[in-house]
Amino acid sequence: MIELVNVTKQYLNGMTALSNINIKIDKGDFVFLVGPSGAGKSTFIKLLLKEVDPTEGKIIIEGIDTTKLSRRKVPQLRRKMGVVFQDFRLLPNKTVYENVAFAMEIIEAHPKEIRRQVPMILSMVGLSDKSKMYPDQLSGGEQQRVSIARAIVNNPAVLIADEPTGNLDPDTAWEIMKLLKQINRRGTTVVMATHAKEIVDVMQQRVIALENGRIVRDDRKGVYGYED
Repeated sequence: MIELVNVTKQYLNGMTALSNINIKIDKGDFVFLVGPSGAGKSTFIKLLLKEVDPTEGKIIIEGIDTTKLSRRKVPQLRRKMGVVFQDFRLLPNKTVYENVAFAMEIIEAHPKEIRRQVPMILSMVGLSDKSKMYPDQLSGGEQQRVSIARAIVNNPAVLIADEPTGNLDPDTAWEIMKLLKQINRRGTTVVMATHAKEIVDVMQQRVIALENGRIVRDDRKGVYGYED
């Protein structure tokens, strides 16, 4: 599903963000990526999305060596992945329905398929009654649900979540985690970078811990293990 082989990422300023990373994430895994600020989590995610390329090593996603992928084929790779961000990144001038539909329009899905799929996904994330609202009319939790709906509407193999609960109150954060776990149970691999100690400790999923650009722990039913 996802494999990093001897991956090192060094930036032009000489900083080594990741050093000789070897990791395999299987289909259906739910992985928490943890570590202190500056540990390399953001670079890890950028490498998966091919926003940056490794200095050394290779990255294989769904059988594709992405390090050899031409820029022209990057959009095809990203169709296999949904992404959820801490700051939602919704289009302010589009309704909830239009924000989610836009993700399908980008890949040129048939209008009939969009009309079928979007209401189904909005129902799944509990937003059927909000479809005509705009982002600024929603709570933070509702905006994140729209973000998740947009990320999964094209049935990606992998969902990458970068601090998805970072801007949410604890109760809302747990609602979002229940939703992500539900998506995972449907077969989607979830990779989530987070500082949310309580969530990681309670959920006891696989935990990959980074420190100074290196993997220091990879536990099947792990805990957060840091004092932030």
